[in-house]
Amino acid sequence: FFFKQKTAYEIYQCDWSSDVCSSDLLCRQRFHAVYARTMMLSSRLPLIQAPMVGSLSPLTIAVCQAGGLGSLACAALTPAQLREQIALIRAETSAPFNVNFFCHTPPAPDEEVDAKWLELLGPYYKEVGLDLSAAQKGPGRAPFDDAMCEVVEDLRPAVISFHFGLPEERLLARARDTGAMILSSATTVEEARWLESRGVDAVIAQGAEAGGHRGMFLTSDIDAQPGLFALLPQIVDAVRVPVIAAGAIADGRGIAAAFALGASAVQLGTAYLMTPQAGRSGIHRAALRSARDDMTRLTNLYTGRPARGLLTRFMRVLGPMNDTAPGFPLATGAVDPLRFAYEKAGHGDFSILWAGEAAAMAREEDAGLLTQRLWKEAQECASGLTCGRV
Repeated sequence: FFFKQKTAYEIYQCDWSSDVCSSDLLCRQRFHAVYARTMMLSSRLPLIQAPMVGSLSPLTIAVCQAGGLGSLACAALTPAQLREQIALIRAETSAPFNVNFFCHTPPAPDEEVDAKWLELLGPYYKEVGLDLSAAQKGPGRAPFDDAMCEVVEDLRPAVISFHFGLPEERLLARARDTGAMILSSATTVEEARWLESRGVDAVIAQGAEAGGHRGMFLTSDIDAQPGLFALLPQIVDAVRVPVIAAGAIADGRGIAAAFALGASAVQLGTAYLMTPQAGRSGIHRAALRSARDDMTRLTNLYTGRPARGLLTRFMRVLGPMNDTAPGFPLATGAVDPLRFAYEKAGHGDFSILWAGEAAAMAREEDAGLLTQRLWKEAQECASGLTCGRV
């Protein structure tokens, strides 16, 4: 498994004898220049299923079997659970897959901060009949550590991706020594350059439209986060490594456009949320069915770190951003009991409904069939990109 240089001609299998380009050599050269940096996964589709907490091996397997790169989110797994999930994947497919880890530094517990957070949430605990003692303490998402690194060293997945920067150098070196391809997310050009300088094999350009947690790690200013189609070409121009486009890409048009802007591959998450393999709750699926383009926000209420999701009562009343929330991931402990209690009663008031701005474009379809159709759509769209419009 590796990234292999491909031209536009090979990727999209364009008919260069057509009237569109064959009569104009300069036109062909211009088109090739646009895609000269385009890369694709060797013998596989350049489509990566984004790692999403809550989606386990069934989604990874389906995408891998269809030719894409399936991913497994590991931040909410124990080392034993990760071993189990990898075993399940390998029992069904020999294809390469990606394991994804957070690499944050959890803040030290602060009783004063926790007390203010519980005070803010207190009325909702009372509303649903919960005692404040139900609030949990401690991190809800674990960073990449020695225990997880041992699993990676033992099982050697083909791809390892990180979110929130990179782990400390000794852990990164151990991960790299397994022979895995190392990826990480950048939300700015500065972050992309930082990642390249530390030896990543590819950078994931995460636009502001993307669902789930922002991968930002050199800034905390959410207002300075560029959208994908502004960010992508600037990162492509700034680094030498392949760049993967991520952020509200949900159909072939978006995939083709990302390649036109220099992407080497495309990562999609929200597009897969309505697939049966994604494992989303009925509440989440219902929210996706009624989603519109203006119904997501960045919020720190659920975990303490900005993440994009569909609007909920929680976000409308107390946020979506609130300085009272403890730092990531400590906010989760007090929110989870509320979430579970409301969901048990059939309400999504406090549900985590991560989704990108293209949530309304998610389709109810088998994940493998979706992967194949997305690539077919992308090829059809790309064949319509005449050189005069590139």
